[in-house]
Amino acid sequence: MDHNNILPVVLAGGKAKRFGSNKSQAKLKDKILIDYILSEILKEFSSLLIVVNDPISHLTSDKILKIEDYKKNLGPLGGVLSAMKWVKENHKNYQWISTFPTDTPFFKIEIFNDFLSKVNERESELFFMKSNEKRHNIFGLWSIDLIDQLEKDLDNGFRKVEKWANNIGVKTINMHFINKDPFFNINTKEDLEKAKKILND
Repeated sequence: MDHNNILPVVLAGGKAKRFGSNKSQAKLKDKILIDYILSEILKEFSSLLIVVNDPISHLTSDKILKIEDYKKNLGPLGGVLSAMKWVKENHKNYQWISTFPTDTPFFKIEIFNDFLSKVNERESELFFMKSNEKRHNIFGLWSIDLIDQLEKDLDNGFRKVEKWANNIGVKTINMHFINKDPFFNINTKEDLEKAKKILND
């Protein structure tokens, strides 16, 4: 699959209740959390979209565009729909969006490229990464053709990514890694401390 057909989207609109503040802005070593994933994406892509609810700081680059959720409090699915609507409204040629969270500082773009090499777009309109039998619902590849179904289901009250994806017929692709878990995500202040220790090892 050609990278030019894919718009990478960082979903930064989460409430982070367990963390207690906007975790995308938490400092880890010399960078804020969101900048770890942004730096990786920009190694492969010439542009990316961040979907937010509130103002945030991030890496400065003319390759980064920031938009607000078209409706607040719809969760990650709302962020996905916001990105799809932006593609349509701005007459972009992307056929797919790839989604990334803000809180996985050890994720490397090589994992995404490996994932992409295993995607057969004839098999599904939605693909998620999986590792060690755990599905990672925010690391996904979504066909733009899902836009109407997604909007309809959100209007009907759907909020859970997992349930919606199962209904659509998501295909999962198992990812392998050595050393640091690229899917280690930071939900609490304790997780942030763990990440600091991992970086120092």
